[in-house]
Amino acid sequence: MQTRENMTYITVPRISYETAARAVALAMEVGAKHGIRPVVTVADPSMTVVAYGMADGATPHSAETSTRKAKTSASTGKPSSELPEPLAVALPLGTGGTLTRIAGGLPLVFDGVHVGGLGVAGGPPAVDLAVATETLALLGADRTEA
Repeated sequence: MQTRENMTYITVPRISYETAARAVALAMEVGAKHGIRPVVTVADPSMTVVAYGMADGATPHSAETSTRKAKTSASTGKPSSELPEPLAVALPLGTGGTLTRIAGGLPLVFDGVHVGGLGVAGGPPAVDLAVATETLALLGADRTEA
């Protein structure tokens, strides 16, 4: 066991590019089946974007929204819609708009290990959430309740 005195670094699980790119591709397919032109972002727990995709004809504001959803779920380990009500305004303001409470962001967890967040935008929040949920199932990620 390491003690604090000799700990010079830590390791943080992070989603691989291969898995992140597969998540984006799957979400694009699922989104099309749901009748939306999705924008999909995968971020790691440090809120760094690992993979991103934008369907032809997607709305420009969906790009920012999907990224905020992914970063919210990646950094908190919770669905983006589950930011606590008292923090719903404070966190977005305090992070320069980086975090959001809009549904459609889900944490990426495999075998109980949180490795990032998936953000889907392009439709109504309920549809974005449905696309994200279906994508996680197809990807083989642990089930996340939103």
